[in-house]
Amino acid sequence: MSLKILSITLLLLFVCVCCHSSKGTRRRHPGRIPPCCPAVTKGNKRGDVVGETYREQAATPPCVKAIIFNTKDGQQLCADPDAQWVKDLTAKMRKV
Repeated sequence: MSLKILSITLLLLFVCVCCHSSKGTRRRHPGRIPPCCPAVTKGNKRGDVVGETYREQAATPPCVKAIIFNTKDGQQLCADPDAQWVKDLTAKMRKV
C-alpha cells in the first residue's frame, strides 16, 4: 500500500470519527446522552421532582455545576447543588 493511499484512508477515518463524535454535542439528543444544564433554577422546585434518583453535573462550559432531577412532566430540572432544599432532597434520596 502506498503512503498516499494510507494517508487518504487515515484522513477519511479521522473525519468519520470526528463527525460521529460531534453528534453528542447537539442540544437535542435522540438517545444516550442527555443535554447538559446551562443554568440552574432559582427557586425551590421540590414539589416538581419525582422519583428517587438524581444526577450530578460538573461545571464544563457551557454546562454549569448542577443536580439534575426528573420532573412530573418528564423533563429534567437543573438545580443549584448549594441550595438547601437540594441538599436535603439528595440526602433523603441517598437514604432510600
